[in-house]
Amino acid sequence: MSMAIEDLMDYTEEHMMKTIEVMQADFSTIRTGKASPALIENMTIDYYGTPTKLRELAGITTPEPRLLVVQPWDPSSVQVIEKAILTSNLGISPVSDGRVLRLPIPELSEERRELLAKQVKTRAEESRIAIRNIRRDSNDIAKKSEKASDITEDDLKDMLEDIQKLTNNYIKDIDKTLHKKEDELLNI
Repeated sequence: MSMAIEDLMDYTEEHMMKTIEVMQADFSTIRTGKASPALIENMTIDYYGTPTKLRELAGITTPEPRLLVVQPWDPSSVQVIEKAILTSNLGISPVSDGRVLRLPIPELSEERRELLAKQVKTRAEESRIAIRNIRRDSNDIAKKSEKASDITEDDLKDMLEDIQKLTNNYIKDIDKTLHKKEDELLNI
């Protein structure tokens, strides 16, 4: 991969930022006992043979802290949406009146909370690995630039230090986000 050495830090930070965003989006789909449209809005529904995100098929609201209401734009899709929710691994049973789906969010059992906390830890570790891989790739690019005499040895040293600082900051962000999500899961 060739890139202007000036763009290396931007490239590194942009990719690390995307890693954090993906992890946060992932975390928002893990339920904590509170109703949140993020739990189901990205669920894929087979709508007339086309995989479609639920948020594109219905309005999703939270009228109460422990209730999600799904109101499909097309009333004929209620059964398809209900089936998709039932077959997902959310552990939520929708209640349908033929036009609207109500999803009461049950309390999480202690066992389920601990299982979800393990999932969150695993996803956080995957994000840490992704950050480290970005660091490795960026370091390789910087070292190749120094070998090709595009930058000096001192510039390389400074650049490697800057990349490591970025890495440390993003890993701290992952840890903070992880602890916050664990608290949500375990202290309800």
